[in-house]
Amino acid sequence: MTIHVKNNVHWVGQRDWEIQEFHGTEFKMTKGTSYNSYLIREEKTVLIDTVDHRFSYQFLQNLEMEIDLNTIDYIVINHAEEDHAGALAALLERIPNTPIYCTEAAIDSIVGHHHHPEWNFNTVKTGDSLDIGNGKQLVFVESPMLHWPDSMMTYLTGDAILFSNDAFGQHYCDEHLFNDEVDQAELMEQCLRYYSNILTPFSNLVIAKIKEVLSFNLPVDMIATSHGIVWRDNPVQIIEKYLQWADDYQEDRITIFYDSMSNNTRMMADAIAQGIHDVDPGVAVKVFNVARQDKNEILAQVFRSKGILVGSSTMNNVMMPKVAGMLEEITGLRFKQKKAGAFGSYGWNGGAVDRIHSRLTDAGFETVAGLKSKWRPDGKAMRICRAHGQQVAKQWALHELNVPPMIIEDADVQPLSVAVPVAKTAVATQEAHGDDCQCMICTVCNWVYDPAIGEPNQGVEPGTTWSDVPDYFLCPDCNLGKDVFVAHNR
Repeated sequence: MTIHVKNNVHWVGQRDWEIQEFHGTEFKMTKGTSYNSYLIREEKTVLIDTVDHRFSYQFLQNLEMEIDLNTIDYIVINHAEEDHAGALAALLERIPNTPIYCTEAAIDSIVGHHHHPEWNFNTVKTGDSLDIGNGKQLVFVESPMLHWPDSMMTYLTGDAILFSNDAFGQHYCDEHLFNDEVDQAELMEQCLRYYSNILTPFSNLVIAKIKEVLSFNLPVDMIATSHGIVWRDNPVQIIEKYLQWADDYQEDRITIFYDSMSNNTRMMADAIAQGIHDVDPGVAVKVFNVARQDKNEILAQVFRSKGILVGSSTMNNVMMPKVAGMLEEITGLRFKQKKAGAFGSYGWNGGAVDRIHSRLTDAGFETVAGLKSKWRPDGKAMRICRAHGQQVAKQWALHELNVPPMIIEDADVQPLSVAVPVAKTAVATQEAHGDDCQCMICTVCNWVYDPAIGEPNQGVEPGTTWSDVPDYFLCPDCNLGKDVFVAHNR
């Protein structure tokens, strides 16, 4: 089956209604996808890209219903990934030695995938062109790291079609091919999901590449993507969106995500969210359980947000694995100009909040002090969490706030444990404890026994050396014995 795109250009790709995961299991697809291949028939016949390798047989079958494969003069591969060039081996079994036009970096990727170094590769660079007759040319534009080193775009003169590769696309499957034929809200949702999860790390390159393409002063009547729809109605709209998204994008929105063993951290998240709403009803607040909800939707919301709050119960003195995994992805996406904070419940110790705070700082977020609650939050603790949300709303406000009189100002409410950045803690500790330090530190929760202070609650007087501390001594924070302590300066 083919679909007419414009003049002598036809879509000869493949729809994939059933696929649910992409890049292994890293990208959840909610609307399927398409693998867009295009056939150009001028004096020369050109195939731009193929389809995913799982559809090789169907791809060739459909293509043969349209043309004699031997009439294909050139194959253009804009990107070597399997969802673009997966059917290339099956195609070249039928038409060996057909010239392949791609970037130099693509040859390494194609050979690495298909193991055919003998194929007829022809490398192109930005500005190179290929005459295909009838007064038309293909002009090539390298676009490295959007989103692979081998990526490029191809422009068809005369018809003013930009075959844009992954840029401006989306994982979106519909029986219609063109942007003006589909649900507009659904389309933009998938565009943002695609950009935020895949292209965000390369935002600076996105801006530079768009400006470079625009500098050629080439008219663009259509943008034919590698996935999803073809932009024929006002294609400039998606270019403008990309420029907006690439420019440290944020909305008046706060995303909260967490994982919780006993719902204690969930309770904190609810109270914090309510506190934000108390102060700034106009800000959009979205709350997610990272263990149960769509990871890619959470990342899309983080992309949209001016700030995020990340919560976790403490397990073995570290954060919950699902939260750790999400922070690893967030670090890789390299979000910019966003604020963040950590919170969480704990029993013996509160190491998760400190670790989250440190990871957020390392990932480039402007961080606020974190919040810890021991065991299940009671009414007082919930009021503190709500007040924390109110404070965050004030600090992160993008406009002047008219704070309503209902805001909690309870003089009896004392702060919960406030997280201090790990790096600062280490520096402060080193300055306070010299080489002659006799302090002991709990290896589980990092509580420090200082002989000068002792532990009066357990009858250990100030001035008591560690060797004279009774064997029944328990760490005040995690209730473990002396055997988990080591010298502080070790």
